[in-house]
Amino acid sequence: MYAVTVDEPGGPEVLEWREVDDPPGPGPDEVVIDVVATAVNRADLLQRQGLYAPPPGASDIIGLECSGRIAAVGPGVDGWRVGDEVCALLSGGGYATKVVVPAGQVLPVPPGVDLVTAGGLPEVTSTVYSTVFQRAQLLDGETFLVHGGASGIGTFAIQAVRALRPKALIATTAGSPEKLERCRELGADVTICYRDEDFVARVKEATGGRGADVILDNMGAKYLARNVDVLAPDGRLVVIGMQGGIKAELNLATLLTKRGAVHAMSLRHRPGEQKAAIVAGVRAEVWPAFASGAIRPVIDRVLPLREAAEAHRVVESLGHVGKVLLAV
Repeated sequence: MYAVTVDEPGGPEVLEWREVDDPPGPGPDEVVIDVVATAVNRADLLQRQGLYAPPPGASDIIGLECSGRIAAVGPGVDGWRVGDEVCALLSGGGYATKVVVPAGQVLPVPPGVDLVTAGGLPEVTSTVYSTVFQRAQLLDGETFLVHGGASGIGTFAIQAVRALRPKALIATTAGSPEKLERCRELGADVTICYRDEDFVARVKEATGGRGADVILDNMGAKYLARNVDVLAPDGRLVVIGMQGGIKAELNLATLLTKRGAVHAMSLRHRPGEQKAAIVAGVRAEVWPAFASGAIRPVIDRVLPLREAAEAHRVVESLGHVGKVLLAV
């Protein structure tokens, strides 16, 4: 098979397209997928830089999701057959023409979505479902704030909350008027330019001083104090990224007064049974919203997999809206 590999950590130029050995398998409860497409996630950039190692036993090839066709089925696999068109949540290995994945992390392609586009769905859907709806338990009518509303996570989170919690007030941050307009089109009620506006003041203004019940944050340290400040009573902050650093002071007095909760969550290093449970929830609760048209994939561009370096440059430049896909 062919794959995009990294010999030494560095910039996008270290990504190389080459022939490599086929993955072993499939083993029990695993399937082999002939990859049609994958997508670029922030974690991919960190792994390329040597800052985010795959879990023990996972492929060291970058790539946390894919779409394609099942090429082989291992012992004990139920419900999947060779030739099925699917997408899958991976622990690694997506930037390749073949990948082995536990059957519990495989999803059918949603109705109305083409096979290439489906390559950008498993990671965002599983991340948002497990954080916003499972861990933070966002209720209908509550206020939801997502940072980076024009990102792959953000564009999906806005639509998912609008579809599954239609009475929620949705606030988001983004870096340009064009991106903020796109967020409004997707269903955001309050849009805030993080370059020249204070999101704490804007969210409090929009909620009569109450703040946000649930915050989905990709910035980490840089936003921690302000996120806690804007939390509503009994609010839940879920941190899923470290773009703004890894260390910050936490004002426990403010958190205690609000009875607030701070969660830090990573999808990639969860045990397989947890990932399977998340994927099952996504299939049951999120996939119908794709079928109805309430959620539509937001794709910025599709590049050939062998041009993964260029795709990484696009994502690092923050010039995209939605997902950047890589097609085999």
